Amino acid sequence: MAKPRLLVVQPGELDPPGPLGEWAQDAGAELDLVQPAKDPLPALDGYDGVICLGGPMGATDDRRHPWLADVRRLLAEAVTTRLPVLAICLGAQLLAVATGGRVAVGEAGPEVGPGLVAKRDLAWRDPLFAELPFMPDVFQSHADAIVALPPNTELLASAPRYPNQAFRIGPTAYGIQFHVEITAAAVLSWARHDPAFAAAARPGDLEPGRLATLQRDIEETWRPFVERFVRLTSGELAPVPPPRPGLPLA
Repeated sequence: MAKPRLLVVQPGELDPPGPLGEWAQDAGAELDLVQPAKDPLPALDGYDGVICLGGPMGATDDRRHPWLADVRRLLAEAVTTRLPVLAICLGAQLLAVATGGRVAVGEAGPEVGPGLVAKRDLAWRDPLFAELPFMPDVFQSHADAIVALPPNTELLASAPRYPNQAFRIGPTAYGIQFHVEITAAAVLSWARHDPAFAAAARPGDLEPGRLATLQRDIEETWRPFVERFVRLTSGELAPVPPPRPGLPLA
């Protein structure tokens, strides 16, 4: 079986694929990385899936980052053609906006640091989420929030401050508001470049030891998730089955 070829879109210079890229390659994927702020996005022909990473810009901040419109168009095309997508943080916001959802500044303030999300009922029948623990570890880093999900979307994980934490659009396009690709070094770099980011975290949450422990916990949970995504892109793992039609009520 040929290796699946994945397009990795990196909007933010300080948010590379990190361990997630290693997990995907270890699972057999070939990755093509593009930074849309520097290079044009390629056509999706020949790709088996898309990974869209995070960044500090807003999902609709086209005036300062005109290339964001190209990323949204690419994600919308992937959803339309049922090409598997894994969109992370800003990527999830771009995916939501591209398909009819809405993103706004979070009314509850920035969400920064280690956290937990809780699986929703529909996650237990999802091919990527079913095997995750009920409350997996994640790292949060966002001031904007997905305040309205697109049509034809299933909510897969939630949290008290911002409910739309993980979702699937159609059978194969996934958005996660949080980060799973972090390293302690990357988070500390974000803190150095953005003091407001660091100030929003709870005391001690950005200490190197805390972050190193979190990175190990995240890898234990989310490496198998990324492996399942690669299997989805290769066709080895079937997408979620369509819902069964209900009987009409008398």
